[in-house]
Amino acid sequence: MWRFVVRRLLQAIPVFFGTTLLIYAMVFALPGDPIQALAGDKPIPENVLQTLRDRYNLNDPLLVQYAKYMWGLLHGDLGENYTGQSVAEMLSGRWAVTAQLAVTAWIFELVVGIALGVWAGLRRGRLADTLVLGGTTLVIAVPVFVLGYVAQIVFGLHWQIFPTAGTDEGWPMSYLLPGIVLGSLGLSYVARLTRTSLAENLRADYVRTARAKGLSKARVIGRHTLRNSLIPVVTYLGVDFGNLMGGAIVTEGIFNLPGVGQQVFQSIQLKEGPVVVGAVTVLVLIFLLVNLVVDLLYGILDPRIRYDQGVRP
Repeated sequence: MWRFVVRRLLQAIPVFFGTTLLIYAMVFALPGDPIQALAGDKPIPENVLQTLRDRYNLNDPLLVQYAKYMWGLLHGDLGENYTGQSVAEMLSGRWAVTAQLAVTAWIFELVVGIALGVWAGLRRGRLADTLVLGGTTLVIAVPVFVLGYVAQIVFGLHWQIFPTAGTDEGWPMSYLLPGIVLGSLGLSYVARLTRTSLAENLRADYVRTARAKGLSKARVIGRHTLRNSLIPVVTYLGVDFGNLMGGAIVTEGIFNLPGVGQQVFQSIQLKEGPVVVGAVTVLVLIFLLVNLVVDLLYGILDPRIRYDQGVRP
């Protein structure tokens, strides 16, 4: 097991550097001068402009800029924005909001998605199966910003079940509606994955053997079939948690949640590259860590997987 963990950590190193380099290059390759953008239409003296560009390494080649950024990152420094504020301090108060939103959406995907998938998988070809497939297809087809505004108007304004915006009521009330909106797409995929995997495993030889031994239906489904059926679902849920952390920009904007997504959106508008790169770098680290945890969960769900023997999932 430990050999597998070390091997995956070593594999994550080039992925991390390659991803952050690509992000850094894309952000700082955008047209326009971020220093000039600070002043708007007002001219900046040339000596002041050059001083600021030197301070933020904007006169260096791209690879040199990236190397200096990574050197600071290895020392725990995410850099500064173009007004001298620490990126780490700017994001520190926002991570809790984004994390609570992502966890709420993830729990919604996990509980409701698996329940719907099991319900449809056990009734394949019946009305329940058709309803789940049709409903999830509809959710996938609707853009998240449309779903967000509709949910806000219906459940927040008309029925007044949930708060419409902000975090005044704290967790979970302020995060339930945006969490449902954010997790709706993932829920659809989780339900369909669970349904398909469960339906296939119900026709497997080991299920017929378990039934022939006289095991109860609940034991066959709960201990044998569902356990094996959850392997692809766990894979998706692990990957999607990173997506939820980084994909909350639209949802946080609709519901006025002061999270990292909202800060990234504002920083893109203001051309504050260090803030965008700093936030995305942390998200990449979270994404890699979650994927490592998902790989370890394979061994729990499927005893046939032996990491100590070098067998890959």
